[in-house]
Amino acid sequence: MADPHAKMTKTTPQEVVVAVVGGLLAPLLAIFLVVQLILGIQAKHVDVETSEAVNKATLARIAPVATLEALDANAPRVEKSGEEVFNAVCTSCHTAGALGAPKFKNSGDWAPRIKQGYDTLVKHALEGIRQMPARGGNPDLSDTEVARAVVYMANAAGAKFKEPAAATPPAPAAAAAPAGGSTAAPAAAAAGMTPAPAAESKPQAAPAKVADNGKGEAVYKANCAACHAAGVAGAPKLGDKGAWAPRLARGMDALYAAGLKGKGAMPAKGGNPALADGDVKAAIDYMAAKAR
Repeated sequence: MADPHAKMTKTTPQEVVVAVVGGLLAPLLAIFLVVQLILGIQAKHVDVETSEAVNKATLARIAPVATLEALDANAPRVEKSGEEVFNAVCTSCHTAGALGAPKFKNSGDWAPRIKQGYDTLVKHALEGIRQMPARGGNPDLSDTEVARAVVYMANAAGAKFKEPAAATPPAPAAAAAPAGGSTAAPAAAAAGMTPAPAAESKPQAAPAKVADNGKGEAVYKANCAACHAAGVAGAPKLGDKGAWAPRLARGMDALYAAGLKGKGAMPAKGGNPALADGDVKAAIDYMAAKAR
């Protein structure tokens, strides 16, 4: 039987407050941790529409491998430095590491390649290796320019290669006097007579310009391969009939218009405004033929 004389312990107000606070502390702490977790996840999300870093990376991926320049055939050719070749041809892949290219100034990417030696690296750059075309896709580059670009990128990643010197142009040969030549002119000058004018030589006609049947392929390799070889930014891969079929169904005029004016992530003329309309159409014809 219960003892009617037993005394019950009374709860003080302080104990009530402590109990209430202790009961609320655990759920409040859990809510705080959940909120922090959500904020952390949202902070890692990237707004594709407004992120400047993503936009720059996209532009770097779709930049042309090389550009076509109209040069005066009679003007002396000035070879570019390694940095100039890198900025004009190599940066589109080696800056972002596109298509497996070793990133510029990334010693981890370049270390195993530097161990192969200068000659091997230059040979690969001249002949092409894996997804990198010969001479970076610009057949106009000289061997010296390609070698300088290799040295520039390798040295930026820790190598100590020596940049090749420019080739010394041959000295112009002096005009040789014809054997048994006539001394009429000196004799006439000595006698105070004016020598007869020499027969005027007729200027030779300039050689006819030969049509470049591989123009479409050359323009593709120099400007389009960076995206269409691997399908970067949604570009249809070269030779992928499934990707090209709906585009070919719209007709060549629609393909020409998209290539000239740009569409989606692809800029007008593949990002090279110096390209002639005919060159752009030739590249499109080349890609379309590969997909048929």
